[in-house]
Amino acid sequence: MKTLMASGVALAAALALAACGGGGGGGTTSSSTGSDTLAVRDLPQVGSVLVDQSGKAVYSSDQEASGMIICTSACTAFWKPVSPGAGRPTGPSSAGRLGVLKRPDGSMQVTVTGKPLYTFAEDSPGKATGDGFTDDLAGHHFTWHIIHSSGKTTAGAKGATTAPSDGGSSDYGPGY
Repeated sequence: MKTLMASGVALAAALALAACGGGGGGGTTSSSTGSDTLAVRDLPQVGSVLVDQSGKAVYSSDQEASGMIICTSACTAFWKPVSPGAGRPTGPSSAGRLGVLKRPDGSMQVTVTGKPLYTFAEDSPGKATGDGFTDDLAGHHFTWHIIHSSGKTTAGAKGATTAPSDGGSSDYGPGY
Protein backbone atom coordinates (compact mmCIF):
# COMPACT_ATOMS: atom_id res chain seq x y z
CA MET A 1 0.00 0.00 0.00
CA LYS A 2 2.84 2.36 0.84
CA THR A 3 4.38 1.80 -2.61
CA LEU A 4 1.06 2.52 -4.31
CA MET A 5 0.65 5.69 -2.27
CA ALA A 6 4.19 6.79 -3.14
CA SER A 7 3.45 6.16 -6.82
CA GLY A 8 0.29 8.25 -6.52
CA VAL A 9 2.21 11.10 -4.91
CA ALA A 10 4.85 10.93 -7.66
CA LEU A 11 2.17 10.93 -10.38
CA ALA A 12 0.41 13.89 -8.78
CA ALA A 13 3.72 15.76 -8.58
CA ALA A 14 4.48 15.05 -12.23
CA LEU A 15 1.03 16.25 -13.29
CA ALA A 16 1.36 19.40 -11.17
CA LEU A 17 4.72 20.20 -12.75
CA ALA A 18 3.32 19.61 -16.23
CA ALA A 19 0.41 21.94 -15.47
CA CYS A 20 2.86 24.64 -14.41
CA GLY A 21 4.39 24.55 -17.87
CA GLY A 22 7.88 25.16 -16.52
CA GLY A 23 7.22 28.88 -16.01
CA GLY A 24 9.31 28.84 -12.83
CA GLY A 25 8.44 32.42 -11.87
CA GLY A 26 11.03 33.79 -14.29
CA GLY A 27 8.58 34.69 -17.05
CA THR A 28 9.31 33.48 -20.53
CA THR A 29 12.79 34.93 -20.83
CA SER A 30 15.50 32.43 -21.55
CA SER A 31 19.22 33.01 -21.59
CA SER A 32 20.29 31.00 -24.58
CA THR A 33 23.88 29.83 -24.52
CA GLY A 34 24.20 29.50 -28.30
CA SER A 35 24.36 26.27 -30.25
CA ASP A 36 26.54 24.36 -27.75
CA THR A 37 24.81 21.70 -25.65
CA LEU A 38 26.58 23.01 -22.54
CA ALA A 39 28.15 26.35 -21.65
CA VAL A 40 29.79 27.99 -18.62
CA ARG A 41 27.99 30.62 -16.59
CA ASP A 42 28.75 32.36 -13.28
CA LEU A 43 25.81 31.94 -10.91
CA PRO A 44 25.39 33.65 -7.54
CA GLN A 45 26.49 31.52 -4.56
CA VAL A 46 27.73 28.58 -6.70
CA GLY A 47 30.31 30.18 -9.01
CA SER A 48 31.29 29.07 -12.50
CA VAL A 49 29.08 26.14 -13.51
CA LEU A 50 27.90 24.26 -16.58
CA VAL A 51 24.47 25.19 -17.91
CA ASP A 52 22.26 23.72 -20.62
CA GLN A 53 21.05 25.62 -23.70
CA SER A 54 18.28 27.31 -21.69
CA GLY A 55 20.78 28.60 -19.11
CA LYS A 56 19.79 26.16 -16.34
CA ALA A 57 22.54 24.66 -14.16
CA VAL A 58 23.30 20.97 -14.67
CA TYR A 59 23.70 18.36 -11.94
CA SER A 60 24.73 14.76 -11.46
CA SER A 61 23.83 12.37 -8.65
CA ASP A 62 26.46 10.55 -6.61
CA GLN A 63 24.55 7.33 -7.19
CA GLU A 64 24.94 7.53 -10.98
CA ALA A 65 28.65 8.49 -11.02
CA SER A 66 29.45 5.13 -12.67
CA GLY A 67 27.14 5.98 -15.59
CA MET A 68 24.36 3.56 -14.60
CA ILE A 69 20.96 5.31 -14.86
CA ILE A 70 18.70 4.88 -11.82
CA CYS A 71 16.81 8.20 -12.06
CA THR A 72 13.74 7.12 -14.02
CA SER A 73 9.94 7.66 -13.91
CA ALA A 74 9.05 9.79 -10.84
CA CYS A 75 12.64 10.97 -10.50
CA THR A 76 12.60 12.60 -13.95
CA ALA A 77 9.60 14.70 -12.94
CA PHE A 78 12.09 16.73 -10.86
CA TRP A 79 15.47 15.91 -12.40
CA LYS A 80 15.27 16.39 -16.18
CA PRO A 81 17.83 14.45 -18.25
CA VAL A 82 19.93 16.77 -20.45
CA SER A 83 19.35 15.80 -24.08
CA PRO A 84 22.12 16.01 -26.68
CA GLY A 85 19.63 17.21 -29.29
CA ALA A 86 20.17 16.04 -32.84
CA GLY A 87 23.91 15.54 -32.73
CA ARG A 88 26.94 14.98 -30.58
CA PRO A 89 27.04 17.15 -27.43
CA THR A 90 29.31 20.19 -27.55
CA GLY A 91 30.57 22.52 -24.89
CA PRO A 92 33.61 23.99 -23.18
CA SER A 93 36.76 21.88 -23.29
CA SER A 94 37.37 22.70 -19.61
CA ALA A 95 34.39 20.52 -18.66
CA GLY A 96 36.11 17.28 -19.58
CA ARG A 97 34.93 14.52 -21.89
CA LEU A 98 31.36 15.04 -23.12
CA GLY A 99 29.43 12.01 -24.22
CA VAL A 100 25.99 10.43 -24.46
CA LEU A 101 24.42 7.32 -23.06
CA LYS A 102 21.20 5.52 -23.75
CA ARG A 103 18.55 5.76 -21.01
CA PRO A 104 16.33 2.79 -20.12
CA ASP A 105 13.47 4.42 -22.10
CA GLY A 106 15.67 4.56 -25.22
CA SER A 107 16.29 8.32 -25.18
CA MET A 108 19.81 9.73 -25.14
CA GLN A 109 21.37 11.73 -22.29
CA VAL A 110 24.46 13.95 -22.11
CA THR A 111 27.31 12.91 -19.81
CA VAL A 112 30.44 14.61 -18.50
CA THR A 113 33.25 12.13 -17.91
CA GLY A 114 30.63 9.37 -17.87
CA LYS A 115 28.29 11.04 -15.33
CA PRO A 116 24.69 11.55 -16.57
CA LEU A 117 23.57 15.19 -16.46
CA TYR A 118 20.23 16.62 -15.31
CA THR A 119 18.59 19.99 -14.72
CA PHE A 120 16.44 20.57 -11.63
CA ALA A 121 12.76 21.43 -12.17
CA GLU A 122 12.84 23.99 -9.32
CA ASP A 123 15.67 25.97 -10.95
CA SER A 124 15.36 28.74 -13.50
CA PRO A 125 18.03 30.21 -15.77
CA GLY A 126 20.53 31.97 -13.52
CA LYS A 127 19.21 30.36 -10.32
CA ALA A 128 20.62 27.07 -8.98
CA THR A 129 18.94 25.53 -5.92
CA GLY A 130 19.67 21.79 -6.22
CA ASP A 131 23.34 21.60 -5.15
CA GLY A 132 23.62 19.17 -2.24
CA PHE A 133 19.94 18.21 -2.48
CA THR A 134 19.07 14.71 -1.31
CA ASP A 135 15.88 12.82 -1.99
CA ASP A 136 14.34 9.36 -2.05
CA LEU A 137 12.37 8.55 -5.18
CA ALA A 138 11.09 5.20 -6.43
CA GLY A 139 13.07 3.32 -3.80
CA HIS A 140 16.38 5.03 -4.57
CA HIS A 141 18.30 7.57 -2.50
CA PHE A 142 19.94 10.39 -4.45
CA THR A 143 22.45 13.11 -3.57
CA TRP A 144 22.74 15.77 -6.28
CA HIS A 145 25.65 18.10 -7.01
CA ILE A 146 26.05 20.94 -9.46
CA ILE A 147 28.64 20.48 -12.19
CA HIS A 148 31.29 23.20 -12.08
CA SER A 149 32.97 24.56 -15.22
CA SER A 150 35.80 22.06 -14.66
CA GLY A 151 33.33 19.17 -15.01
CA LYS A 152 33.74 18.30 -11.32
CA THR A 153 31.24 18.47 -8.45
CA THR A 154 31.63 19.83 -4.95
CA ALA A 155 30.21 17.40 -2.39
CA GLY A 156 28.83 18.69 0.90
CA ALA A 157 27.75 22.11 -0.37
CA LYS A 158 26.63 24.66 2.21
CA GLY A 159 22.89 25.19 2.49
CA ALA A 160 22.02 21.74 1.18
CA THR A 161 18.35 20.93 1.27
CA THR A 162 17.28 17.51 2.40
CA ALA A 163 13.96 15.88 1.64
CA PRO A 164 12.36 13.51 4.15
CA SER A 165 13.40 9.93 3.69
CA ASP A 166 10.08 8.14 4.16
CA GLY A 167 10.22 6.13 0.95
CA GLY A 168 8.11 8.41 -1.19
CA SER A 169 7.88 11.95 0.09
CA SER A 170 10.02 14.81 -1.04
CA ASP A 171 10.49 18.47 -0.27
CA TYR A 172 9.71 19.93 -3.69
CA GLY A 173 7.20 22.52 -2.52
CA PRO A 174 3.51 22.59 -1.57
CA GLY A 175 1.48 19.55 -2.50
CA TYR A 176 4.40 17.25 -3.32
